[in-house]
Amino acid sequence: MGNEKLIRSLSRKDITAIAINTVIGAGIFGLPSKIAALIGSYSLIAFVVCALIVALIVICFAEVASRFQNTGGMYLYAKHAFGSAIGFEVGWLYWFVRVTTFAANCNLLLSYLAFFIPGVNEGVLRVTLIALIVGLIGLVNFLGVRESTILTNIFTIGKLLPLLIFVSVGMFFVQPTNFNFSEVPEFDSFSNAVLLLIYAYVGFEAAVIPAGEMKNPGKDVPFALLSALAVVAFLFFVVQVVSLGTLPELAKSERPLADAASLFLGSFGAGFIAIGALISIFGNLNGGFLSATRIPFAMSEQKELPSFVGQIHPKFSTPYISIFLTSLSIFALTIQSSFISALTISTITRLLVYATTCAALPVLRRREKISPAQFHAPFGNFMALGSLILIGWLLANADYSKEGLVFIGAVLAGFVIYFLGNVRQKTASSN
Repeated sequence: MGNEKLIRSLSRKDITAIAINTVIGAGIFGLPSKIAALIGSYSLIAFVVCALIVALIVICFAEVASRFQNTGGMYLYAKHAFGSAIGFEVGWLYWFVRVTTFAANCNLLLSYLAFFIPGVNEGVLRVTLIALIVGLIGLVNFLGVRESTILTNIFTIGKLLPLLIFVSVGMFFVQPTNFNFSEVPEFDSFSNAVLLLIYAYVGFEAAVIPAGEMKNPGKDVPFALLSALAVVAFLFFVVQVVSLGTLPELAKSERPLADAASLFLGSFGAGFIAIGALISIFGNLNGGFLSATRIPFAMSEQKELPSFVGQIHPKFSTPYISIFLTSLSIFALTIQSSFISALTISTITRLLVYATTCAALPVLRRREKISPAQFHAPFGNFMALGSLILIGWLLANADYSKEGLVFIGAVLAGFVIYFLGNVRQKTASSN
């Protein structure tokens, strides 16, 4: 099942839209008040610090990704750098990340929908809506990668528009007296704020997965990752400026952007922002679903999952078996989980996957038989080391409650599946 059966139709613009879509989810619609409650006006500095931390990781991704032309992303990077066992585990865990992230954000989508229709996130109606959401996104991705990216592009515009209106109008209503830097927060409070903000910035890695469907992944992926981070970091910072500057009681707000918008956009402000949140989350779901379905396909292509998983539909040129299996898994996990539980599992797992790509950068630089990088990270080895230290710090401060057991179970399950796959291959070879 070669990548030549996939259609290379994704342009630089499409890849950038995927990156923006999978970063801007629901976090920016709720986190401004949480950060303000922790460190007040110093939340502006926290947004900058978090952006710089993520920038180190993104630059590592940009160089490593520029070496690869095939579908798989972090799975392929780890496989070439550290061998099949680690590569399989990374691929399995990232697929798990995307499934749990979808479950978290789908539950959050229903919570925002309940703003307009009370009760939609409860009982039979909740399960029915989850089935419809998963089914619709699965159908769009089944019909073709162009259809999926068109939807992604539409939702990118749809989610940026309300945020741009929020900051463009809100800047004229900012009150300088609302900012107070006289009381410096404690280090622990500032650290917790940065940790919390990490959730708002993750998701960019989804753009590197479908490289086998990109026109020029070596050059376009680095551009898309760095451009998306620049757009998102600037937008998030300005959103926080407007939130702090227009809403004196920001720290106590449950819907900070909606409450702030109601002050300078009139009575429809809260509803306008709530609609923006719905559009943002739905676009995030579609972008994440695309990358989730390509991981099993790539692992099948590398003969580490059964060949039928990588089958391509003869008419639509999409990995339809992988799409179907991922849809079922997403539906099952979403109806059984809540936003917070799925989010915690996703965050812990994602950071570990990030670490393997950052660690792969210096390893792949020493490999002679690997394709040359089309983007070279400045001080790349030092950036990789710095990223690993920061990721280690984040993992050390993560919440390992009952969700930590689920993460450990996922890791062990990955090794079991890999072992059984090796047994299957050896048995088939001997016959």
